[in-house]
Amino acid sequence: MRRIVIDTNCLVAILPSKSPYHKVWTDFLEQRLEICVSNEILMEYEEIISEKTSPAFAEAIIKTLINKPNFIRVYPTWCFGYIVTDPDDNKFVDCAICGRAELLVSNDKHFNVLKDIGFPYVKVLTIQDFVQL
Repeated sequence: MRRIVIDTNCLVAILPSKSPYHKVWTDFLEQRLEICVSNEILMEYEEIISEKTSPAFAEAIIKTLINKPNFIRVYPTWCFGYIVTDPDDNKFVDCAICGRAELLVSNDKHFNVLKDIGFPYVKVLTIQDFVQL
C-alpha cells in the first residue's frame, strides 16, 4: 500500500466526483493507499476546504479522513526547513519525512528544491503523474 502526503490544493482537486483525480480519493476510501497528515496539515485542509466549499463539507471530509484506518497521524519531530521561498510548505515535507511517506503529491513548484536534496530524500509527483501510476 502506498503511503503519501498530499498537498492541500491536490486534496481539494481529488474530492469532486467528476474530477479526473477523484480516483486518489476513492483509493483512500477503499484503503488502497495511506495518507499521512500532521495536525498542522489537517488544520490547513479544513481551512481551505471551508473557504472553497462550506464549513460543513470541510468538517465531513476531515471526519472521513481521521476515521479511516489508513489515515496516518504524523507528529513531526524535526523541522527541516528545505523550502525557503514558501516556508509554510515545509509542513508537508516534514510530514513526509517523519511519516516515512513514499512520496509527496503536489503541483506546487516550491517543492522542486527537493530534487537537489539527497538525504533525507522526498520524492514529489504532480497529481497528474500520481494518478497515472
